[in-house]
Amino acid sequence: MIIVTGGSGFIGSAVVAALNAKGVKDILIVDILGKDEKWKNLRNLAYTDYLESDNFHEIITADKFFLPVEAVFHLGACSSTTELDASYLIRNNFEYSKTLANFALEKKARFIYASSAATYGDGEKGFCDDEAMLSQLQPLNMYGYSKQMFDLWAQNNGMAKKIVGLKYFNVFGPNEYHKADMRSFVIKGFQQIKQTGKVKLFKSYNPQYKDGCQMRDFLYVKDAVEMTLFFLDAKKSNGIFNVGSGRARTWLDLTNALFAAMKRLPNIEYTDMPDVLRDKYQYFTQADIGKIRGAGYKKEITSLEDAVKDYVQNYLMTEKYL
Repeated sequence: MIIVTGGSGFIGSAVVAALNAKGVKDILIVDILGKDEKWKNLRNLAYTDYLESDNFHEIITADKFFLPVEAVFHLGACSSTTELDASYLIRNNFEYSKTLANFALEKKARFIYASSAATYGDGEKGFCDDEAMLSQLQPLNMYGYSKQMFDLWAQNNGMAKKIVGLKYFNVFGPNEYHKADMRSFVIKGFQQIKQTGKVKLFKSYNPQYKDGCQMRDFLYVKDAVEMTLFFLDAKKSNGIFNVGSGRARTWLDLTNALFAAMKRLPNIEYTDMPDVLRDKYQYFTQADIGKIRGAGYKKEITSLEDAVKDYVQNYLMTEKYL
């Protein structure tokens, strides 16, 4: 059996869909369905069972999970970068991760978990996934720090040499429809263009970057999934790995790709950035993917333009799920 926490969420459901495409259906999905519409991500998926996160936690802490486990993909977490309840983030992103890591190792199962590029903070220390740099990183928000705490805990306990942590950069694509304010710019921009014919971008408050020229490492979810599943078979590759395109692109690049995919001429309006974001804003991110390449990941990463075109024309325009 393969366990996928966050299996009804964005990347989690995409991982389950990819496992299904490989013929794998003996999957336990663990999540918190709550009141949003991420349950819709489950409809096309094949899986053996579903458990709410609290129920699964009770079962494994009581040592009552008796089925053999091949792998645990721990992709469930509170991913809101604006969440202010630090205690909630500790319980959900840190303590729960520790419990799952111990459970997986006791089961002799592969443990692959989601860290985050948010751990890199403003990027002053670079974006290299060298474990020797972990303690020097300074996340800009509590979400990033909750991920950093688990990375450091795994390192300090010698566990990092037995498990895989993936630092996802700016992932976008199908099955993120439920994420409200945490949806990618692509889907938000798509809806803006449909409703108003234009897109709004934040002004730059850094003289080194013109408006719209702030840069991000954007990655299509299909590539993120391929990079994630690579570690299911690459069992000798453990530690922290970046999951990104390895190439920073501007918000203008992304916006122009979006208009092109919708077959419209660009129409952009620059707006003030909220005060709450200004001192926590990342003006540049770019994953160093040399480590995952060195581990043997050889697949070509989809270009930004091709990824946006596929997402818009084959999913957003048809409201299709993976």
